Amino acid sequence: MTADDIKNNSLEIIKAIIDNTRDSIYVVSSRGFEFVNQAFEKLTGYAEKEILSNSFNLLKLVHPEDRHLFSHRRAPLARPNLPADSGLIEFRLITRSGELRYVEASTSRLKENPDQTLTILRDITSRKQAQQELNQTLEKLRKTMSATIQAISLTVESRDPYTAGHQRRVSDLARSIATRLLLPTEQIDEIRLAALVHDLGKISVPAEILNKPGRLNEHEFSLIKDHPRVGYEIIKTIEFPWPVAEIIYQHHERLDGSGYPQGLKNGQIHPMARILAVADVVEAMLSHRPYRSAFSPQEVIREITDNRGLTYDPPAVDACIDLLREKYQLPRS
Repeated sequence: MTADDIKNNSLEIIKAIIDNTRDSIYVVSSRGFEFVNQAFEKLTGYAEKEILSNSFNLLKLVHPEDRHLFSHRRAPLARPNLPADSGLIEFRLITRSGELRYVEASTSRLKENPDQTLTILRDITSRKQAQQELNQTLEKLRKTMSATIQAISLTVESRDPYTAGHQRRVSDLARSIATRLLLPTEQIDEIRLAALVHDLGKISVPAEILNKPGRLNEHEFSLIKDHPRVGYEIIKTIEFPWPVAEIIYQHHERLDGSGYPQGLKNGQIHPMARILAVADVVEAMLSHRPYRSAFSPQEVIREITDNRGLTYDPPAVDACIDLLREKYQLPRS
């Protein structure tokens, strides 16, 4: 067997391997398409003869919104607009029949001929569809969880007409503070949902105590002070993606240890509970109660400023003050 025979035999073996792989493979140069395997023909719906013609343009296969990923400077070539051996990119491919397929592309220059690039395409449509279905399921679960929290919140507030809407207003203010602090979306959702049920433990407090217009006696106040623990015990049985139960347990804690029920200090208090504490106090002061009138925004600002860093979290206080000075309004019940 001559050297040429060995070379030709090797090329036939390589071509057979390439043609039998599931991944689509093509080679392009400044002259256009140089090679495509059978998988590429099957994926696109175009025959090798059509693709290798000088008039074939890969861009016709690429979704219009994804064409920025490709260079137009060498039409009809359309090589990925990326450096050699650049890693993976994803784009949507439109087949001859109009079907949309998601593909993952890896492109590299051939060392023997730098003018040529080899691209391997992998069809990831099934993976993408599975991910989309998972995202839709997660979104449904998120909406169901939010609706459940809303229902629990309304149930708690129905027992205390004087504070009806309190949890929803605190939730809105806490969310606004978290947004002002530029917290990630996940943490904003975390504080919003925790605030919606932060007083859940009050269902253990007799209605006559909740609705009492005057000052509470020591026994009555001890029942009120226990509501964070009761709320914690209820919520901890539900699997949330965040430590909602812990936040509820700590929303009456203060930086100097003067809060309840655990007397936690500074770093012992969950960051979201610190925000909730400020939102809870501010909402209460801005709202009318049967035994007092609502405080003005200026009075509220003075109160939380005086206790900034002592009992209330400084960043949360600063963000809340900014909101109040910008005429933030609590939502109506």
